[in-house]
Amino acid sequence: MLLAIFALLSCLPLFAADKIPETGEVFPELASFDELMRSFVKENEIPGAALAVAKDGRLMYTRGFGYADEVLKQPVQPDSLFRIASISKPLTAVAIMQLAEKGKLKLEDHIFSLLPHKPHLGAEAKADPRLDEITIRHLLQHRGGWDRGQSFDPMFRPIKIASTLGVASPAGPNDIIRYMMGLELDFKPGSRFAYSNFGYCLLGRVIEQVSGKPYEEYMRKEVLLPLGIRSMRIGRTLLKGRAKGEVRYHTRGNSTAIAVMGKQIGRKVPRPYGSWYLEAMDSHGAWIASAVDLVRFGSAIEFFPKSKVLTEKSIREMVARPKGAAGYNRDGKPKLAYYGLGWSIRPVGNTGKSNRWHTGGFDGTSTILVLRHDGICWAVLFNARKTADRQTAASKIDSLIHRAANTVKEWPKHDLFPRP
Repeated sequence: MLLAIFALLSCLPLFAADKIPETGEVFPELASFDELMRSFVKENEIPGAALAVAKDGRLMYTRGFGYADEVLKQPVQPDSLFRIASISKPLTAVAIMQLAEKGKLKLEDHIFSLLPHKPHLGAEAKADPRLDEITIRHLLQHRGGWDRGQSFDPMFRPIKIASTLGVASPAGPNDIIRYMMGLELDFKPGSRFAYSNFGYCLLGRVIEQVSGKPYEEYMRKEVLLPLGIRSMRIGRTLLKGRAKGEVRYHTRGNSTAIAVMGKQIGRKVPRPYGSWYLEAMDSHGAWIASAVDLVRFGSAIEFFPKSKVLTEKSIREMVARPKGAAGYNRDGKPKLAYYGLGWSIRPVGNTGKSNRWHTGGFDGTSTILVLRHDGICWAVLFNARKTADRQTAASKIDSLIHRAANTVKEWPKHDLFPRP
């Protein structure tokens, strides 16, 4: 009965009232962002959203719109925490690059020479010999050899994998790695691009192996705290594990699925709370953060000489075009956009500059972080994945945020970033 009520409330039509709640300080010079967010949240029937914008490393704007919890009518705050999903990947990529700078690893190191995992093999089965060819660079650029479109995404099959291995469900990262090492690759490592959550799962284990620390502990201490980011953490699957200040996630349409963990395992639960195992996705999709957190992180990447988050050499590596089919069309011409080391990259003409971004999405979540070539950085976070017309919220608002930024005639002189 409680599940039915929760599911109903999670997909109720939103905003019957004319006005949605807003939080955060208002600046007249930045009215274009206010106007966009008000109309977008209301017209697209999104429960809640947060937007943060920085210019030249200074935080210009941070506001919340709509509801963090639509049921309890709690408004989104500028520092509300959201699941950021795949925006977790740039975080992991930065940690890998830092470890490379310290001489703890090399991008050309073969991944399975660094990890202790042994493949789970069936009777008379042999591991794919191409596993030995996969490098850290391949994984950072999604060229490792796994194609979820051709086969499947193992990060969303924790019950099947646990059953196959004979371990407790849901399967964790180390179990998933053993299982995948026993299967044939979808393509030759390095030969092309295919987005892979599993590849970044492996990178998380590399961080643990070479640092000797659990992934989250290492990331918070060595990557985030030096940048003054304290509130980011790995999220929790179940509603009872919801962090202080974290929003509630809403779905529309088919709002339930079979639970893979918790007391309701095997039964229908609200999709955002148990239909996949978030904790196992730590290094590719499990972080929760505020929009301010992400803009601080993005600004540190953009203005690396000041933040010292990475060296200039590492930044060049991150934005470099990959070789072969991942970076070039069949006619040999460079692709307009490609995936670098943890970021989607679009070069801006022949300026030597580029726009970098990453999106993220789960049931109940849609996010985007953008580092624009002119020093503007923004993050938009939603607690619903789809708009009223079934588009992905972050993708739909992307061009509109660019337009809103372009209309700002004079940026304020302030800096709203909390002091580290």
